[in-house]
Amino acid sequence: MEDKKYESLKLSNQLCFPLYACSREVIKRYKPYLDRLDLTYTQYIAMMVLWERRQVNVKELGECLYLDSGTLTPLLKKMEHKGLVSRTRSDKDERNLIVSVTDRGLELRDKALSVPAEMASYTPLTPEDSATLYALLYKILVSDQDKD
Repeated sequence: MEDKKYESLKLSNQLCFPLYACSREVIKRYKPYLDRLDLTYTQYIAMMVLWERRQVNVKELGECLYLDSGTLTPLLKKMEHKGLVSRTRSDKDERNLIVSVTDRGLELRDKALSVPAEMASYTPLTPEDSATLYALLYKILVSDQDKD
């Protein structure tokens, strides 16, 4: 009989593993749709924030996406090179870098309209299940922020 003291180390007893594996699978399923838009998943979620807000400083964008500046800087440079965003220093405080969606970036929004529905077709969850899962995942994210 297996030693009970190691029970907590079984992969099947880890909440983190299905979260990790599911995240990888969902992002993998996004790939063909995002390839049509010439976006990576991280670029796509950044564009969603910019489509909603039009302009945001890098710190706020990082907070929205749970990404640090070391990840955002190369991401935003690539997006700027594609003509989707512009980056400018704030007139009020030169330390603040402001990211704005360009006209080309806004045009991409229309092409992305079908992505959420296409992705929803892959998920075997009811709308109620999806809402519950969303709430539970954000409960984890918010509680993690409270500890900082």
